[in-house]
Amino acid sequence: MDNFGFIHGELDTKILILYVLRRLPRPVDAQTLADLCSFDNGVGWFDYSDCLAGLVDTGHVEELEGERYVITDKGRVNGEAAETSIPYSVRMKAERLLEPVAERMRRDAMIDASHENASGGVIARLSLSDGKGEIMVLRLLVPDEDTAETVEKSFRADAEGIYAKVIEILTDGMKQK
Repeated sequence: MDNFGFIHGELDTKILILYVLRRLPRPVDAQTLADLCSFDNGVGWFDYSDCLAGLVDTGHVEELEGERYVITDKGRVNGEAAETSIPYSVRMKAERLLEPVAERMRRDAMIDASHENASGGVIARLSLSDGKGEIMVLRLLVPDEDTAETVEKSFRADAEGIYAKVIEILTDGMKQK
């Protein structure tokens, strides 16, 4: 069966994988990477898998625990040198697909939520950063791990909103005086 996409062959597929990984701020899971690389009809699953494995073998891509992938310095240099061989329309489509994923990754990197056991309960530690430093850190005593996990999940979902509410609550009293 003919492939009707713009990406043809092993080299094009490898360059596309490096192109995608170069634009992601953090390691990416295997499924997301596959989705980001398979938008072109010329890239099939088996070819993609073989090319990714080849990039790992040659040291262009590093496979981390939990089937996550990140580009290496070698991959960054070689990918940058070769990426103009990818057709412009493919690069633009990749950029549109990458933008929301990269933005989500950047946001996730600025939010930290964890917990540890303490006497009398569990301490949930929640922090929000602006990319330069922490702008809010909360340490809350909660009764158990289930509650801590619920608090963490809620914080990750709306850290910016929680920050805004805390500021509003803390400054509201000053406005009324």
